[in-house]
Amino acid sequence: MDDPEARFTALYDRHYRSVLGYTLLRAERQAAEDIASETFLIAWRQLEELPEPPLPWLLGVARNLLRGQRRSGLRRRALVERLAELSSEGDVTERVAEQVAEREAALAALAGLSEPDAEAVILASWYGLAPADAAKLAGCSTRAFTVRLYRARRRLSQALDLTPATTLQEQS
Repeated sequence: MDDPEARFTALYDRHYRSVLGYTLLRAERQAAEDIASETFLIAWRQLEELPEPPLPWLLGVARNLLRGQRRSGLRRRALVERLAELSSEGDVTERVAEQVAEREAALAALAGLSEPDAEAVILASWYGLAPADAAKLAGCSTRAFTVRLYRARRRLSQALDLTPATTLQEQS
């Protein structure tokens, strides 16, 4: 594609939702949308230098922008507030309530992980990045990332085994 505008449009259409999803996990909605937009502004300015595949680079830009705008405690507080909204809504069918409880338990377990552990799980599981690409984004070697991911998954599994939702299901 020789036309920069068409190339950028294709890049935006393909990756905007992934970048926005990445930022929504770490910031309030308005801030996340602003960061996603700024990420693509930077991509437009550096369109000729974008690596292939571009998603790890875009997520890296978004990550750096997030670091400049927030503290890790702000993300955890926002997550707790969003979960409280989900669990306080009335007139929910039993099936939906169970799904919300499972999601709440999973998000709470994920929020309980350290930032590097949560990032490893998110990059590998939610975004499907290969260990080499995720390691570049995380700023470590592929081997170190693989070890981090293994340990993070083990900690997440242990946290999920200890959640009250799991305990209630086991008693049923």
